[in-house]
Amino acid sequence: MKSRTLHAVALAGLCAVACKTGGGAPAGKGGVSIDPGTKVAEMDGQPITYAEMQSDKDVGPKVRQVEVKALTDLYDQRRTLLDEMISRRLLENEAKAKGKTLDQWFQTEYMNSVPDPGDDEVKAFYEEHKGQMPQGQSFEDLKARLKGVVKQQKLRENMGKMLDQLREKHHVQVALQPPELPRVEVEAKGPARGPGSAKVTIVEFSDFQCPYCSREAPVIERLMKEYDGKVRLVFRNYPLDIHPLAAKAAEAGACAADQGKFWEMHDKMFSDQQKLAVEDLKNHAKSLGLDPVKFNKCLDGGEKKPLIDEDQKAGNEAGVNGTPAFFVNGIFINGAVPYDQIKQAVERELKRKG
Repeated sequence: MKSRTLHAVALAGLCAVACKTGGGAPAGKGGVSIDPGTKVAEMDGQPITYAEMQSDKDVGPKVRQVEVKALTDLYDQRRTLLDEMISRRLLENEAKAKGKTLDQWFQTEYMNSVPDPGDDEVKAFYEEHKGQMPQGQSFEDLKARLKGVVKQQKLRENMGKMLDQLREKHHVQVALQPPELPRVEVEAKGPARGPGSAKVTIVEFSDFQCPYCSREAPVIERLMKEYDGKVRLVFRNYPLDIHPLAAKAAEAGACAADQGKFWEMHDKMFSDQQKLAVEDLKNHAKSLGLDPVKFNKCLDGGEKKPLIDEDQKAGNEAGVNGTPAFFVNGIFINGAVPYDQIKQAVERELKRKG
């Protein structure tokens, strides 16, 4: 039986490589996609085709969402398994060249390639992750266990680097291609960050009173920093009826945009969603150095309501029914998703030809 440690470390190292690549399954080749002309039902003797489902104003957007999820999930699983197989073969070749089995090589050479961490290194790890440590246990109580954790972390990191080097050495090329995913045409109109020439444009529909939107804001900020110059973010408003302060907050953002301070107001409102009443919004504007007379006139007069209504209409037509909602080059991502998920969508588009 092969070592469980071998599997744990090798697969963790593999994940560090495989998770860099997103994608979806080849459309029409994995049994997920359906030909648009396929008859899916009949009513009064007349056929209903899959194309009608796709174009239906209510059902169509949901169909596209389901297809995107199914195609990307299928490809991600295939790609992960392919990378696992390639990595195993690369490591087996390394072991064989030294006259050993993979398990023997791992236990006698690889595990010994990383020395046991010193107390200072373990202490630094403890301080960095102090909030995640079991309550009531001191550093001395945990030191022995943490040494193992720190060593495992180094082994995983080294495995990822080794696999990258072996892939290059053996000229590994992956031919498994991602699919053409269903896309929705959404006008990239509104306050924007990033160059207009960026290969990836993300249109975000959001609500300043929505807690999930606030939670996702740091995720998007991290994405924009990591892909600086490669991604353009466009913000559009979609205040929900269940949030009574959201519509006026959306107007406040638009009024701030007139004075070149949309993103500052955006951050201010998301940082404290308990202060979105009209007077709070005016205080925010003042603290940001906006002209209070112009801002108050804009907000009190409802000058930006037509713009907010236009954003909501565009969202409805695109199939948005909640917030946050993202369109990455037209590919719909619904809700407050983990960083890796939206990063993979961006990576897919950056690697896409054409």
